[in-house]
Amino acid sequence: MSKPEPWIRESGTGPGIVCLHSNASHSGQWRALMSRLSDRYHVLAPDSYGSGQSPEWPSDTIITLADEVALLEPVLGKAGSPFILVGHSYGAAIALRAALTYPDRVRALVLYEPTLFSLIDAEGRSPNEADGIRDTVASAAAALEAGDRDRAAKAFIDYWMGEGSWDNTRADRKPAIADSVLNVRRWAHALLTEPTPLSAFCNLRVPVLLMTGGRSTRSAHGVARRLLTVLPLAEHREFPELGHMAPITHPEPVNQAIEEFVLRMS
Repeated sequence: MSKPEPWIRESGTGPGIVCLHSNASHSGQWRALMSRLSDRYHVLAPDSYGSGQSPEWPSDTIITLADEVALLEPVLGKAGSPFILVGHSYGAAIALRAALTYPDRVRALVLYEPTLFSLIDAEGRSPNEADGIRDTVASAAAALEAGDRDRAAKAFIDYWMGEGSWDNTRADRKPAIADSVLNVRRWAHALLTEPTPLSAFCNLRVPVLLMTGGRSTRSAHGVARRLLTVLPLAEHREFPELGHMAPITHPEPVNQAIEEFVLRMS
């Protein structure tokens, strides 16, 4: 059986930058950033398993971040060495795992709210800052079991974007989002069971831009706060008025911050 390969959005020439999207999204979320950077860099944005045009993972409940990193191997090969990894949410968690897997190939990391919830649970079981996402996944999973994709999508989107966000989503966008949320149990498994301890990130001796939104969730803030205690070369950039989905809902300020950081790494 041939090894699965991701679909890749690609533009520009020069040093490599690999951009990893959030869950319930796809590589298209990085179009504006690619336009900013492609005159100086070779920018690659793959679709993760079950997103965009990439292949499906064979389970709807179990996957690991290591599996997601393995899918990226041809992308990282095309990026050359060293490359910069950019990630948002689930993509940022994958980026962290990839940086540990290929420490000699990563020049820098740009992360917007990595959702590595296992770092919260490692400090103690519920009740903790991961309860919100854990409850959301349980609600979405129950809706999926009942065959109600819209209710599952509402639970997921409202958690990350605020109450009422699903109801206010344009009708023509809802079907694709509802379809993507079928993978919510799989994402949760990867993020809540990742075995990498917090201490492992002390070994990432590369520059890191870690961005957060002031209006994001306790779970996202909890992960970021823990990472900032151990990443040796991290700088923190907060967007006080933005939330977890800012790279999609407000790409201009986020992409500007990314571009400024990337240029400093050149």
